[in-house]
Amino acid sequence: MSRPNAPALPSGLVAFVKRDCPTCELVAPVLAQLHEAKALTVYTQDDPSFPEGVPAQDDTSLALSWHHEIEAVPTLLRVEDGVEAERVLGWHRGEWEALTGVAGLGPELPETRPGCGSLSVDPLREAELRVRFEGSRLHSRRVEIASQEDECEALFERGWTDGLPVVPPTETRVLAMLEGTSRKPDEVVAVVPPDLVPCTVEKVAINAVMAGCKPEYLPVVLAAVEAVCTDAFNIHGVLATTMPVAPVVVVNGPIRRAIGMNSDKNVLGQGNRPNSTIGRALQLVIRNVGGGRPGEVDRATHGQPGKVGFCFAEDEEGSPWGPLSVDRGGVAGTNAVCVFAGEGPRTIVDQISRDPESLARTFAVNLRTLHHPKLLIAFDCLLAIGPEHARVFREAGWSKERLVTRLHELLQIPGEEVIRGAGGIEEGMPEGLKAATLPKFRPDGLLIVHCGGGAGLFSAMIGGWVNGETGSQPVLQEIRP
Repeated sequence: MSRPNAPALPSGLVAFVKRDCPTCELVAPVLAQLHEAKALTVYTQDDPSFPEGVPAQDDTSLALSWHHEIEAVPTLLRVEDGVEAERVLGWHRGEWEALTGVAGLGPELPETRPGCGSLSVDPLREAELRVRFEGSRLHSRRVEIASQEDECEALFERGWTDGLPVVPPTETRVLAMLEGTSRKPDEVVAVVPPDLVPCTVEKVAINAVMAGCKPEYLPVVLAAVEAVCTDAFNIHGVLATTMPVAPVVVVNGPIRRAIGMNSDKNVLGQGNRPNSTIGRALQLVIRNVGGGRPGEVDRATHGQPGKVGFCFAEDEEGSPWGPLSVDRGGVAGTNAVCVFAGEGPRTIVDQISRDPESLARTFAVNLRTLHHPKLLIAFDCLLAIGPEHARVFREAGWSKERLVTRLHELLQIPGEEVIRGAGGIEEGMPEGLKAATLPKFRPDGLLIVHCGGGAGLFSAMIGGWVNGETGSQPVLQEIRP
């Protein structure tokens, strides 16, 4: 029950307590009784004057509590020749009497009472204590900040932010972040373009801290980094293009609920911590590890707000269909991210259609305008269907496959309408395609996800970059713990 190299405890009875614990207050008379009857040493975690009437040793540094893995107070130990022989957590008269060999303890007290958490396992202190007593486990370069230097301003000045303030990645915070995964800190997650820098779990954790993530988000960030750093996704190309695209991260599986992601109202907007910070952490990794900075490798003409971070969860429970992850080859019920190179969302409005054919046609006329009505085949689209629109298809018995098939049928376009010069517009497809009928999208270029608030007959479309082998392809990545 003790850590390696733990300081020895005195033989006899040893108790760990804190004043800020009702059960410790309750058993103070028992401790006084044991002090009179036995060799008892009391260590107090928060107030050296507690308990009154019993000489207490100061453990406000929590050194002994941490080294001897005290999980709750009061904890009563029996120590023989400096080695722990037995321990009891909380107050239980029978167990205390058996451990101490003293009968009739606290006759006026209740038979049993649970204790409180030890300060040495307080989540707000545990990482700091680990650093203090175990030494550093991190390998990243330390950056010294002058005593008069503002930490947030220092990070701005060094170019490590996305233009918004970031959380200073102290060693304590990074170690706490690493508790969110079972993966080793020195494991290489990916080689991050454009500078092709090997990125470890530790490096991802640092940027997750800066983004404002909680430790339980880290596995999702790691999966997103793995996904975008594949040849198929081609993050270097996504950065270098002058189009306003960025990684869009869609999360599926039970982890959405476990970490509190939003798939409901304002799903593509602000206000939800995991949605906002997971996408931001991914972008900070690309910037700070891979070197993908705006105005340098990142050549977007206009950009868009999603380049700060674009991540959301699918509403699987309310969907009439299977999740996006299954469409992309994943196993139902598995935690996964799907990354898509997308622009900002554009709203599709149809508040009248209650017939699936009519609504599908609304989707089709909007989808035809993606990027330009006369540019075909090159660009995929992520179609985010809202619950009220999805209800129309559910009530009519339309499967997702049927809807996608119908949209592709409605988006077969005569070449004469889209060749260069048609409609007085010089942009368009080559003249040689005039007699052909052309699809707006590649056969697998239309992805559907269900999300959004339950009120409002709206959906949204997120246009892609040049898709397929010459550009970026959607990539599914399983989330590892």
